[in-house]
Amino acid sequence: MADPEERVSLMTTHSVLPEPDTMTKIVKRIRVMTYKLLPVEVEADALTDPTSSIITPKVIQAYSRCGGDFAEAVPFCLLRAKATFLRDANRNPADYDENLCRSIACETLARRIVHNTRVDRLESVMSTRYRYREEDGDISSPVSALETAVDQDAIIFLSSSEAQHVINSLWRGDWVQDYQENDQIDYLPYNKQDSKSFWDHLNPHRLAVPRYQNMFSIVVWCFFLFIYSQAVQTPLENQPAQRLDPLEVVLYVLAFSFFIDGINRSWKALRLTTKPLSALNFWTFVNFTIHGLLLTALGFRIASLFLKDDKYADQLHLKSYQFLSCVAPLIWMKLITVFDGFKIIGVMQIVVFRMLRDSAIFFILLAIMGAGFAQALFALDAADGSVNAGSLVWNGLLQALLGSPDFDTPSERFGYPFGLIIYYGWSILTIIILLNVLIALFGSSYSNVEENATDQYMAYYAYKTISMIRGPDTYVYPAPLNLVEIVIAPLEYVLPHRAWDRLNIFLMGTFLFIPLTLIALFESTLNTSTHQRFKQYFSGEVVDDEDDPQLQDPETNGEEGQICTEKFADLIKAFPDTGVSSSTALAQEVEKLQKQVAELKEVLERNGKGGKGL
Repeated sequence: MADPEERVSLMTTHSVLPEPDTMTKIVKRIRVMTYKLLPVEVEADALTDPTSSIITPKVIQAYSRCGGDFAEAVPFCLLRAKATFLRDANRNPADYDENLCRSIACETLARRIVHNTRVDRLESVMSTRYRYREEDGDISSPVSALETAVDQDAIIFLSSSEAQHVINSLWRGDWVQDYQENDQIDYLPYNKQDSKSFWDHLNPHRLAVPRYQNMFSIVVWCFFLFIYSQAVQTPLENQPAQRLDPLEVVLYVLAFSFFIDGINRSWKALRLTTKPLSALNFWTFVNFTIHGLLLTALGFRIASLFLKDDKYADQLHLKSYQFLSCVAPLIWMKLITVFDGFKIIGVMQIVVFRMLRDSAIFFILLAIMGAGFAQALFALDAADGSVNAGSLVWNGLLQALLGSPDFDTPSERFGYPFGLIIYYGWSILTIIILLNVLIALFGSSYSNVEENATDQYMAYYAYKTISMIRGPDTYVYPAPLNLVEIVIAPLEYVLPHRAWDRLNIFLMGTFLFIPLTLIALFESTLNTSTHQRFKQYFSGEVVDDEDDPQLQDPETNGEEGQICTEKFADLIKAFPDTGVSSSTALAQEVEKLQKQVAELKEVLERNGKGGKGL
């Protein structure tokens, strides 16, 4: 993703990677320790609270040492232990709550340990990929702590300041990925980030940065939406029947490039993620529906060009136009994912997706009940010896579901009063019961997401960033330029490596000259302050909060006089210690009292012995 001469590793040496069996043993040790820590169920808030009396500094230190020489692998192993506890919870409903608490504890401990990690080791902890022994005995594919957190949707871990710092650095391009042997990766700083020279930043590899990929996709999708709007608003009589209109050519070229890009992304996600099903979501099906309808329209359109029968060709042309028109709602819906980098859009998308996911119980009940009522109406229709009311049955059931029931047709067509009774039952079930169940599910989903909307968005933001850079791709050709990559792909096996590299650099620099120029202008002029802050962050050890100049009492003596005669230490003397929970503070007070009682008892015993001697 970046030229070798433009990268400087954050690490001086690479640690020896533990074997898969060693990683599995560390995970098992963590599981045993967690069983000892949480033999019974506790409240989730008691684990995630920063002043938790369960996950104390001593507990965090004990877990940090459990990896021995592989201390940097402990956060990854904790996240793996979390996954195993969730698996146990789903397999054993009787202990679901206990195992859920243990999984939360493991994720919280991983967050606390990463928080205590030295800044110059943060890259190694987050990016180093490990293998482990799977449940069936196979060795897993390599995965890093950050990637496994994304796969598990570990909101507690991903919402930490350290994880978000890594994600933001990758998103902005302050860090770039270096793909090494054995599927290893290394996050390296882009060493020209402080340069104000335009030519230093004019680099085709910079388009691999997630932020710039996202901007490019926004521009391309808006252009595609404009072309689509023009194409569907052109009447059929104004379109040439025997050749493709220029708008159609551009539209279908873009559609085909999006289709190829979608397949490539899905294949990479299924191949690399530890949970393949997590790569398939609502938007995956929306994308493939869009691509399917567009390619179907293209197929009918091409078929109409090769037919000599003008009447049949016009019918296929009309069919192509109809399929093309049906894509409009989905294309506009896709704008949500294009602009989901903005927080308000991202949170809205998370809410909608969670509502759809949690409404699965409604659709299951609807399908079961719908099958039963449809069978009853089909049977009543067949009672007179003729079965020809299939469309009436489905239309009637759907109209009742949508709040516009037709009570005349059932009484006339399906035998009075049986058809009408069945239809009444379906209307009551859907309008009064099932729809209210759906509303309750939607309300519950919205409230659950809204409670921690910021953390939910940060987890989604991490998923979006990692998904853009997870698959190894040295030369990034965003759609529609991925068609160029397909054309030149066979040359990779013919040309020498250096010639292949030069060819890609030349093509990317030629076709992407305008976006690369804008990126170079942005990085050389507007983005220098961000780079300076990034450099300062890694210039040395992390400054403790107490030593931060912004948290120090300012000088109160000056020409204007003294603010007050009270000392700052006296002002804050009465402040409570919010870094300690009330139970911990109480335990400390009890411990002090016990020491005082023991000292008093010792004095009394000593005095008693002295009195007897007298």
